Amino acid sequence: MKIIAFGGSPSKKSINKKLATYAASLFENAEVEVLDLNDFPMPIFNVDIETEIGQHENAKAFLAKIASADFLVVSLAEHNGNYSAAFKNIFDWCTRIQKEIFQQKPMLLMATSPGGRGAATVLEIAKSAFPRFGTEIKGTFSLPNFNDNFDVDKGQISNPEFDKQLKIIIQGF
Repeated sequence: MKIIAFGGSPSKKSINKKLATYAASLFENAEVEVLDLNDFPMPIFNVDIETEIGQHENAKAFLAKIASADFLVVSLAEHNGNYSAAFKNIFDWCTRIQKEIFQQKPMLLMATSPGGRGAATVLEIAKSAFPRFGTEIKGTFSLPNFNDNFDVDKGQISNPEFDKQLKIIIQGF
């Protein structure tokens, strides 16, 4: 099984990319490819630019990565209660090529933040919206207080209760 994992943030130190990477590592016998949103730079989407340049090559490349997967592990950053601008821009460019950008791939949908709500708002938005864009969400997970519950040096959840919750979700797959 091939897993494509990514964090919905362009930060070089993205806590969501760290969480997605850890979660993907918990799948047995899986080939994991972790994407970095910075590898898919595009101008801010608008129809005038689309008319001028057509379908952006990096949107096509992102869609090709999704197509190569059997399963998606996505952890979204929450910026002011919504998707990060970087993720939303990739999402917008991709949906102009293929509305169902997730291409019927099953997904583990997650979010984390330094705050106590663990990006719960963006997680709920995505949980409601993503099925309309071609995915079946097989499970969701929110990690609150990232800095207190994740060991960055070890690359894993340090809070035993949250770690157990995530592992139970993944065992269900």
